Amino acid sequence: MRETPRAEPPQPRPHRAFAHTTGASCPGTPHRSDGRPPHTPRGARQPGPLGRSGTTPPVPGRPALFSALVALAVVTWQVLVHGPLARLDERVSRSLVDTVPRRLSELASDLGNMTVALPVLACAMAYAVWRGRRAAALYAGLAMAAVPLLVIPLKEWTARPGPLEPWAQGYYPSGHTATAAVAYFGAAFLVSNRLIPVAAVLTAVTGTGLILRGFHWPLDVFASLCLSLIVLAVSSSWQRSRSTCRSSARTATGCSGPS
Repeated sequence: MRETPRAEPPQPRPHRAFAHTTGASCPGTPHRSDGRPPHTPRGARQPGPLGRSGTTPPVPGRPALFSALVALAVVTWQVLVHGPLARLDERVSRSLVDTVPRRLSELASDLGNMTVALPVLACAMAYAVWRGRRAAALYAGLAMAAVPLLVIPLKEWTARPGPLEPWAQGYYPSGHTATAAVAYFGAAFLVSNRLIPVAAVLTAVTGTGLILRGFHWPLDVFASLCLSLIVLAVSSSWQRSRSTCRSSARTATGCSGPS
C-alpha cells in the first residue's frame, strides 16, 4: 500500500502581515492595518457639535442662539423707539404689579441679588476646582464677569424708566435676572446637569418676582434671559473647544508606529 502523504502545516508568507499577532498594536510589529493612519477610525470620541449630544456642559443649538439674538435686537429696538411692543409691555406690567403680597415678590426678586447668587456660583466653582475642573470654573467666572460688562452699557443706551419710578432711568435689561440666570445655570453646569431644572426654577422665580414687585417691566426680564442664554452658550462653546483641542493634543502624542 502506498503511504498517504501527510499534509504540510501552513507556512507563513513573507509578504503577508499577521492580523492577530500578540502586541500587534505596538510599533515594529506587523499588522494588517499598518497602512492606515493611527487612531483611525477608532479615535477618541469627540464632543458633538453645538447643541448635540455629547456636549458638556449642554449648550443650546444654533437656531436657539440665533432666535435669542433676534429677539434681543427686536425688543431693544422697540424699547428705544417706544414702539407698540413696548407700550403693550407697559400695560401688561401695570396689570401685574402688586397682584401678590410685596413681601413675597421681594423675596423672589432677592434671588437675583449678587449677595445671594454669587456665593452659590463661588461654591460651585470651588467644587469644580476640587474635582480638577479648573478650566470649567474659570469659564463660569468669566461668564459671570461678562454680565455687568453687557448689561450696564445697554442700561445707559436705552435709558428706560422703571414701572414705579418713571423719573429714574436704566431699567432695561434686568441685571438681577441676568445675574440669577448666569449664576444658577453656571453652578448647575459645574456640579451636575441634574440641577439644571433647579436653576431654571430659581431664574424664573427671580424674574417673576421682579415683575410682580414692579422693579422691572416684563420685557426687561425677557431681554435679560436672551442675553444670559447667549453668554452661557458662548462660554460653554469656548470651554468645549478648549477641551476638544486638549483631547486632540493628547491623542496626537499616542502610539503612532514607526516612521
